[in-house]
Amino acid sequence: MVSYISDTKLSDISGKTCSPAEECITASINFGVARTTINNRCCTGDLCNTQPAPDLPTFSPNGKKCFTCSDQKCTSTLNCEGNEDYCVSATVATGNEKVVVKGCASKAVCSNTPSAQMMGAVGGEISCCQGDYCNSASSTRAGLLLLLAPLISLVVVF
Repeated sequence: MVSYISDTKLSDISGKTCSPAEECITASINFGVARTTINNRCCTGDLCNTQPAPDLPTFSPNGKKCFTCSDQKCTSTLNCEGNEDYCVSATVATGNEKVVVKGCASKAVCSNTPSAQMMGAVGGEISCCQGDYCNSASSTRAGLLLLLAPLISLVVVF
């Protein structure tokens, strides 16, 4: 799993384990300034996972547009990239406060698998929709927490 703030890599976590087939996903969740991506290489058979993790795919705009939050308002446009074909609204839990963040996500993030839940682990509440700007432009107090979403998801994982 790799997390970015803007174009700067924040963390790069690689691991090897046994997982069910439905956990073999390539997924991305993008809140504009912060993006978390997971890319798996899956295999079958004893000790088949000796190769290193695959490189991350190259992301380029795919034409999908969603709202994202900036300066405490969720009216900014985010151009989705790669396999991010859903708009997303997620709740970040920070202490006693819950904050909404918005952006783009791949279908795998919107599914109900443990890997997808790990990707969306920005507070436990996540909703996905299809169609440009379907994640509505309501105002929220995102501010700095928008930048912290990938860090929070990493803390939840470990």
